[in-house]
Amino acid sequence: MRQVPQYLIIGNGRVARHFQHYFSLLTISFSVWDRSQPIEKLHQLTEQATHILILIKDHAIDAFCEMNLQKTKAFCIHFSGSHISPHAYGVHPLMTFHDGMYALEDYFAIPFIVDHDAPEFNALFPNIPNKHIKLDKSDKSKYHALCVMSGNFSCILWQKLFSYFEEELNIPAQFAHPYLYQQTKNLLSNAKTALTGPLVRGDETTLKKNLAALENDPFQEIYLSFVNCYKKIVEVQHEHT
Repeated sequence: MRQVPQYLIIGNGRVARHFQHYFSLLTISFSVWDRSQPIEKLHQLTEQATHILILIKDHAIDAFCEMNLQKTKAFCIHFSGSHISPHAYGVHPLMTFHDGMYALEDYFAIPFIVDHDAPEFNALFPNIPNKHIKLDKSDKSKYHALCVMSGNFSCILWQKLFSYFEEELNIPAQFAHPYLYQQTKNLLSNAKTALTGPLVRGDETTLKKNLAALENDPFQEIYLSFVNCYKKIVEVQHEHT
């Protein structure tokens, strides 16, 4: 008879809480330990665990493993998208995690990016149905940098637009929601043709006006960097045609 997995989740941050909720929705048994609990409790839970999820800050992963998990026979797994650990397998959930919990179908939709030399996904996560793919560890830093730029950095841009609309222009932030929704749809439908506006048109007059309007605004640097980046992209494309 196959052994019933005994998960131990280390940490009490946002990702840890989401996976506690996900496992609860799947009726998967798990235990939780964080720094507010006695270290003796960790040792007890570690002895019982078959799978240990180390959901703490990247810089603390290796030290935690060296101090507390050297003797365990359980699978040790961390969720960092960039860190490479000699003590735990990297399995990165390609998703953003909000304060609020998600519905079961939202968790089902999360793809996992697994270290290329890790065991098979169904060994690391028995009874977890998510899509997964392996990635060479030498590519992790670039992979994660792109995730941060596309997800986190774009969030900063939308936060700027929403706040400026409401605080400076007296335009409800909700007025920009259809724009955001449609841009997202266009990206998902055909990413290669989703970009519109003065960059694509080569409208230097509008670009200069936009930059002038952002004078003394830190976002002027972002705007200019995107203009310069896009011009380099076009140059490279022309070189290959």
